[in-house]
Amino acid sequence: MRKIAVVAAGGTGGHLFPAQALAETLIARGWRIVLASDERVAAFAESFPAEERIGLSARTFRPGDPLGMAAAGLAMVQGVMQARSAFRRIGPDVVVGFGGYPSVPGLLAGITMGLPTVIHEQNAVMGRANRRLANHVRTIACAFPRLQKAPPKAAARAVVVGNPVRREIGELADKPYLPPEPEGTLRVLVTGGSQGARLLSELVPEAIRALPEGLRVRLRVQQQTRKESMDVARRIYADAMVEAEIAPFFRDMATRLRQAHLVIGRSGAGTVCEFAIAGRPSILVPLAIALDDDQGQNAQVMADAGGAVIARENQLTVESMANALEKLLTNPDRLARMSVGARSISRPDAAERLADLVEQTAQGRPAR
Repeated sequence: MRKIAVVAAGGTGGHLFPAQALAETLIARGWRIVLASDERVAAFAESFPAEERIGLSARTFRPGDPLGMAAAGLAMVQGVMQARSAFRRIGPDVVVGFGGYPSVPGLLAGITMGLPTVIHEQNAVMGRANRRLANHVRTIACAFPRLQKAPPKAAARAVVVGNPVRREIGELADKPYLPPEPEGTLRVLVTGGSQGARLLSELVPEAIRALPEGLRVRLRVQQQTRKESMDVARRIYADAMVEAEIAPFFRDMATRLRQAHLVIGRSGAGTVCEFAIAGRPSILVPLAIALDDDQGQNAQVMADAGGAVIARENQLTVESMANALEKLLTNPDRLARMSVGARSISRPDAAERLADLVEQTAQGRPAR
């Protein structure tokens, strides 16, 4: 009979995308997949390759909110009992968690039932859910060599596997980066606007308009932009004589990444790993309100490797973004070096590495 892996994930695409990449890899190896998440995610994750989806009670709370904490605790207890009941019926061989509060009931059920358990941390800073469970699971996998705020014993046994990415992104690993030709077209890709990055939606067009005309006329910009900012962005680019494609979402991101000379975006774990695998130089703008500055630390890993320039929100202006763009776009040799730096931290086989760890854990073998 085929082995069964319960994948406990949810909350955001940052958790679900690597979970889906692992699921697809395990399915190719003959495994059966069950998705365990909160009721909301289990209902809408129709594209997740699971033969069964289990909706579990789970909720988060704000620190300092005693009523919220009590409600979250009750929901978590209910979710664990639901998961234990489902696991007795399913008989999973391993439970794999990807962080976020929706993953906690499934992982706690696996831990209390003595099942083999694995957590994967996507960020350079261990998230709060994983942090609380790290000392109780059998195997810990992480995306970056740097893993901050993890319990010391957990950090010492963490195995660096990388961050599993979508198959089409992984295929960019062996595609060469071609820096712009002198006086040739300059292709800039701006991501993240559809996910609430108002700053990028509104500031980047203004910064590009501030560039010298000789540079602007060479630009081809593709920008994900908030719907309410699209008309303004189009007018700014038209006024600046810049050819631009504006949309709230790009489905063919792999193709656009491959064509880009420079990318601008937030620094969530998935974004950083995708830029690294594609070997694309980047300007990263960490989300200032991110818990534990996880986006800032993700960006720092890329910057330390020479693959990115970091633009902190509290220091970012139209002028500073324009200066950063001009320095990079007029220096193709630096862009080429940044591409090499970005690729130096990439692990395009992360899904396979993580699948290996999951199988080792399910078999009771020590993680390698």
